[in-house]
Amino acid sequence: MARPPGKALRQVFGEVLSELAGRDARLLVLDGDVASSTGAELFEAQHPERFLQMGIAEQNMLGVAAGLATVGFVPVISAFACFAVGRAFDSIRVLVAQPALNVKIAGGYVGLLTASTGKTHQMFNDVAIMRSLANVTVLAPADEAEARQAIEAMVSTDGPFYLQVAREPSPQLFGPDYRFQLGRAVRLRDGADVTLVSTGVETTRVVEAAEMLATRGVQATVLHLPTIKPIDADALVDAAIATGFVVVVEEQNVVGGLGGAVAEVLSDRHPVTVKRLGIADTYGESGSNEALLDKYRLSASRVAEDVESLVARGSSHAADEVRATKLGRVP
Repeated sequence: MARPPGKALRQVFGEVLSELAGRDARLLVLDGDVASSTGAELFEAQHPERFLQMGIAEQNMLGVAAGLATVGFVPVISAFACFAVGRAFDSIRVLVAQPALNVKIAGGYVGLLTASTGKTHQMFNDVAIMRSLANVTVLAPADEAEARQAIEAMVSTDGPFYLQVAREPSPQLFGPDYRFQLGRAVRLRDGADVTLVSTGVETTRVVEAAEMLATRGVQATVLHLPTIKPIDADALVDAAIATGFVVVVEEQNVVGGLGGAVAEVLSDRHPVTVKRLGIADTYGESGSNEALLDKYRLSASRVAEDVESLVARGSSHAADEVRATKLGRVP
């Protein structure tokens, strides 16, 4: 089912921060010379006195943000994920995460769709890195409605946050009645054959894939995790119990990302088969959005194909187990 087009989350980022600044005098934006690309230029235009251009010096920018947080400001970092996380990791770890300071880090240009910037600017392990840091909350909204509410929650909640901000427009997934809850998963669809778990804008493609699968006789539960850390373990367990088979789909490296987080929860609380679809431990390349999603099998059609294949193999394996049990053999 085609969904209405929505705004790019980077535009929502700039708009919401501009609105919030009118209500909260503590809010500042620190930019790493990428405001025209991250949406922070919208904030700069409306609140120039509260916009700090820090230049291409991300480690220093995190240090300045940490200092501002200690005197009561709410600093929001605006930078590409590859620079905010990859280049400034030690500053985040030591200056922000360890003292649990009230710094908000927005990683722009996340995932594959980064306007043909290629492997240097594509960051596929920011989720793995940031969820590994104690005290840090990690958010990845799917569309403009959810992004708006997630940003508001981030700014109003004390402590360090990491927010994924996708570059490209995202289809509208949620209506006007949607309410984002920090730390809570969203069950978008119910099905008995498989549970599909996703986060961020990839969820819009996973929902479309689930609709394709339904026409082929595969009914999928779709669980969206806008908060990756703290993860909604109860929702994951409930979905795993209902279907007995979980496939995680993410626009991240399959090593250490959302799939790793889901496997950690389920191996501890309700062991089931967990398969991971995403970037298969490699670096990206330049190309059109459609070409990249197709190559890395993250388009709706490719996800549907791979899930259908996994479900068929899982059903075959289950049948083999039943036959082996009847014959007194354990596979």
